[in-house]
Amino acid sequence: MPAWQMKGEYIKNCNCLQSCPCDTTGNPAPHTFCEGLVGMHIQKGTFDKVDLSGINWVAAFHFPGAMHQGNGDIEVFVDEKATEPQREGLLQILSGKTGGTFFEIIAAVAPNFKGVHFVPIDWRFNKERRQARVSVPGFAETATEPLKVIPSGEDQRVIVQMPNGFEYKEMEVAQAVTLKGTGAIKFDWKGTHSSLAHVEHTDKGLVA
Repeated sequence: MPAWQMKGEYIKNCNCLQSCPCDTTGNPAPHTFCEGLVGMHIQKGTFDKVDLSGINWVAAFHFPGAMHQGNGDIEVFVDEKATEPQREGLLQILSGKTGGTFFEIIAAVAPNFKGVHFVPIDWRFNKERRQARVSVPGFAETATEPLKVIPSGEDQRVIVQMPNGFEYKEMEVAQAVTLKGTGAIKFDWKGTHSSLAHVEHTDKGLVA
């Protein structure tokens, strides 16, 4: 099995309450299903001898119930600027066939593959300010802003640590002010959950 690494900026925006109970109780809320977008800007990465640095990827997902109950849908978007070796390596990682606990789990619980698209991905990310914007023209878009303190309107800061996490070990909680999927997986939400994190995944599992 080839060795690989992806280190960089990570976002998960979904239709759950801000702080995402899927990460805590394991059950979505306030809805009985979970859907949204995950994505990553690879600041440093390799697949075998192929450099993956600078590539973006995004995936739209829908789970009809809790994630661990499975039967999820997934649609994948890869940066159009990726070369053929980069595309092949990244898709091997995302498929869960070359290790990496998070990707192995997603492959198991989201068996309904809705396709892969090589498209432009606009990525803007500032974890410290809890601000982000990810756009896949024609397919998906999301924007993140800080939580607000009621009634003062000041920015709120909440950090969640998950020492044994397989997706991330620490994330900034924010709100998805826009969350749209217009491809094979369709949704349209406002004021829902956003996770912003810096992560490092390898074929052995999550490092940070």
